[in-house]
Amino acid sequence: MSQSVETATLGGGCFWCLEAVFLGVDGVTSVESGYAGGQTDNPSYEQVCDGNTGHAEVVKVEFDPARISYREVLDIFFAIHDPTQLNRQGNDVGTQYRSVIFTHSDAQRETALQAIREIGAEGVYDGQIVTQVLSLDGNYWAAEAYHQNYFAQHPDQGYCAFVVAPKVAKFRQKFAHRIKAGA
Repeated sequence: MSQSVETATLGGGCFWCLEAVFLGVDGVTSVESGYAGGQTDNPSYEQVCDGNTGHAEVVKVEFDPARISYREVLDIFFAIHDPTQLNRQGNDVGTQYRSVIFTHSDAQRETALQAIREIGAEGVYDGQIVTQVLSLDGNYWAAEAYHQNYFAQHPDQGYCAFVVAPKVAKFRQKFAHRIKAGA
């Protein structure tokens, strides 16, 4: 197994959805829900939900690039949320739910921009892709402990059953070859 780990920081609506999917991806070594891109240091969930901090709900995905590429991580990201919805995902509305890729390097930035160009050219979505590509610049804060591994702990909670579970099912169907053993 490779000793190298790369990090992707992604926002595509509620972090519970993204976390639940990426925890089941082969090659992903850890996933943490958090907040990125805002002006407030170490914001609380309530502050972020108020919409005044500028943060997006994100997941920090650590992965082994020898087992899954950054581009493959992005392909999964784009498949499990709607990157054409500005500052929302379904009924979750606000800048904290925006579609955003926070990059950790120039190479990640180029890969993200190329993925957006290619997906746009393929006409996968009816609307224009509005996903932001921004440098993370150390602006990441872990979410509170009760948000971590949320779907696994609360699968029958209403939001999890009706919003998160279908996204996990969509991932499992579309990316069956990427499901982590035992997931």
